[in-house]
Amino acid sequence: MRRTPLSLSLCLGLALGTAASLAPASGSAADGGTITLGRVSDGDRYDPHRSSALAAAEVLYMVGDTLVTLGYDLQTLHPGLAKSWDLSEDGLTYTFHLRDDVTYCDGKRFTAKDVVGTMDRWLKPDAPNVSTWKAGSVDSITAADDFTVVYKLQEPNSALLYQMAQFNFVMIDPEQAEALGEDFGVKAFNGTGPYCFESWQPRESVVLRRHEGYTWGPEFMASQGPAKAETVIWKIVPEEATLAATITAGEVDASYAVPSWSLAQFEADPTTELLRPEASFRTHYLGMKITRPNMQDRKVREAVSLAIDQSAIADAIFFGTAEPATAYYSQKALDYNPEIDQSPFGYDPDKAAALLGEAGWAKGGDGMLEKDGQKLTLTLYGFNSSSSREAAEAVQSDLRKIGIELAIELYDNTAIWGKLREQTYDLYQMDYPYLNAGDALNLYFLSANVPSPNRMMWEDPTTDKLIEDGNKATNDAARHAAYAGAGKVVHDAMLWKPLVNESLVVVAGARLKPFQPHGISGAGFNNGLTLELK
Repeated sequence: MRRTPLSLSLCLGLALGTAASLAPASGSAADGGTITLGRVSDGDRYDPHRSSALAAAEVLYMVGDTLVTLGYDLQTLHPGLAKSWDLSEDGLTYTFHLRDDVTYCDGKRFTAKDVVGTMDRWLKPDAPNVSTWKAGSVDSITAADDFTVVYKLQEPNSALLYQMAQFNFVMIDPEQAEALGEDFGVKAFNGTGPYCFESWQPRESVVLRRHEGYTWGPEFMASQGPAKAETVIWKIVPEEATLAATITAGEVDASYAVPSWSLAQFEADPTTELLRPEASFRTHYLGMKITRPNMQDRKVREAVSLAIDQSAIADAIFFGTAEPATAYYSQKALDYNPEIDQSPFGYDPDKAAALLGEAGWAKGGDGMLEKDGQKLTLTLYGFNSSSSREAAEAVQSDLRKIGIELAIELYDNTAIWGKLREQTYDLYQMDYPYLNAGDALNLYFLSANVPSPNRMMWEDPTTDKLIEDGNKATNDAARHAAYAGAGKVVHDAMLWKPLVNESLVVVAGARLKPFQPHGISGAGFNNGLTLELK
């Protein structure tokens, strides 16, 4: 049943107590002023090597730079900290020629040794770092001189430059990282980005100050720097309805984390604007931990998938602003395999019940499923936001209709990432941004990424080999064949229930000039260079 949304004016009234506690947006265009950006969840830390969270990406793109950047179309490569690069004929050696005018926020000059130090820290064996697959099969990374980096691979990598544009490749200050240890990205972050990391109050705010003298922003942007705003505050407003109200009240200048029901009302409001990136991919899904006793049977996993009505979720929770998903990534994404059987990811509760019967489960007197005296009870871990809670409750209701009891445990953003590394849950909620099928496959389905972000515990040599073949392909046809094959394998295995494909929409308040959002990593404000007060 479709929910009836509250009006923004009513939400504003209900939220005044919370909104009044927020630091007001302030400053003027003349002095750069302060721009306040709203979001519902915080990062676990602001370290590009230790976090895969969107909240981390949002800040890291502003305080740091990458060697390579991607245009608004998410396809065209542009220079970043590297003004140019060369690739050897065998596809194994990249030579990056760095800009010689880049400085950190503390004034220190950025050189090739910082690139080497950044990569050495990220790729250090046995370190608790994430997404190291993005770096390719590295043979060596060396500094030929102060402004030349030689990046040698053991095998070609068709996606390396595209990965280098993402936030895990943000260059750090290696000396600071070593000195701070576990406090790096928590107490401080000395970067080369348009903004400098000033402070972080977990679950409250991150404060960034303009990096004076910054002039090396991407060439495809209208301005290469310095940033227009003197200060950017990332404000945490845990309740989405309250966040929407704070934009109307002028407490927050922009956000893309408002509830979907509010978009139509913001569109009708002459004081706000809805801004969309040229390209973006984000899929919400329900992951299944296949090592858990009740999730080892593929029939049970398919039954769980078929029991959940993602069209109802798209309508009731996203109010038609997202489309129901029947694959792990968008069918519009590069290297999607159109031969994937999408039928197990639809909605068919009758077939779900039949599959559970085949798996040996039968309903007891209370209408709930049992086998060998045990109830079919599952545990779901998710994020403690209103939309995640509503989605979890919708899943709980759908599963109960076919006799599965679902226990829901929701955690805030500073706790959830640690909880998701545990082996104590059967299902988990997640949404993620990606560039293409290869990006999604590398992130979630490699054996090397167990237990996180491969939280399904999927360890399969065939999948690994196909993804590896796609990564080292030297032509488009070979890459597509490999990634398409891997896509079919993981879809056939029933590891996720896709829910919706969501498009990023930025709500900009009355004080902001219109700007072009960027779709990379789902971080719509990107480096913040386009943010400016009227």
